[in-house]
Amino acid sequence: MKATFDIERLRRYSYIFSRSGFSSIIDNNDCSRLSNLFRGYDSKNDKEWTYFDYVKYLYNTLANHYRCEYIYKNTLIDSLLKKYGTKNSLILNEFKVGNSVADIVFFNGTSKAFEIKTELDSNKRLSGQLSDYSKIFKESYIVTHESLINKYETVNDTVGIIALKVNNGKVKIQEIRPAVENKEIDVNILMRSIRTNEYKNIIQDFYGLLPNVNSFDIFETCKKMMYPIPPDKLHELFIAEIKKRKSNNVLLNQCQRELKQFCLSINISEAQYQVFSERLSKPINY
Repeated sequence: MKATFDIERLRRYSYIFSRSGFSSIIDNNDCSRLSNLFRGYDSKNDKEWTYFDYVKYLYNTLANHYRCEYIYKNTLIDSLLKKYGTKNSLILNEFKVGNSVADIVFFNGTSKAFEIKTELDSNKRLSGQLSDYSKIFKESYIVTHESLINKYETVNDTVGIIALKVNNGKVKIQEIRPAVENKEIDVNILMRSIRTNEYKNIIQDFYGLLPNVNSFDIFETCKKMMYPIPPDKLHELFIAEIKKRKSNNVLLNQCQRELKQFCLSINISEAQYQVFSERLSKPINY
């Protein structure tokens, strides 16, 4: 008998893929959310389930019937790792840019910002978000469902469009339009988007020294010194600094496909992932 999925059921499924939903498994060995959900909706299935079997089932159900932001992010991360991922590339989750937060950012020889617009989202703030991203990233993209391409491709013709498609139950993404490369970089936005040690290192690397000022004046002084740096060089220094951030991108390649976004969001360690995997491999206790 084919299962029916009302909106409340699907929302409850999506709640599992939250940071708190999975963190409790790692931190407290608490799988009760999964157990309760299984008991409430799916325990009549005669299959013997492990917790990870159930996570895969929930993920596939959401991918086909309720594509929340997690599905988009997870699919994008998996695709970026497969297409561009090297030991020198870096993916970050939720990167602050001016007054906006980019859903996913990617650094290798260039920089890319991705704004996700699901079928459940509004485009109310989109113009401002894209404007912010274009001020420090070389390329900006909108990631949306294939049915919404026409809605978004006229928003900004310099922004790339990536479509999420579902074929025979499998989710994949496809670049519909490449982004136009941004040649400039806004020093004011950059200074507000990176950490103190990062903008100090940029100044140190370019000039060979830091200004001899107190901590109260260091921000404005470094900002003034950053303006004369040629945009291409500044972008190069920006990427080099961001790549110094602690990341688990190498480990992400080993993570189960359905869990990559969660593992990225908490910057999971190898030890944490081992614990997580072991606990998910156990039979469901309900």
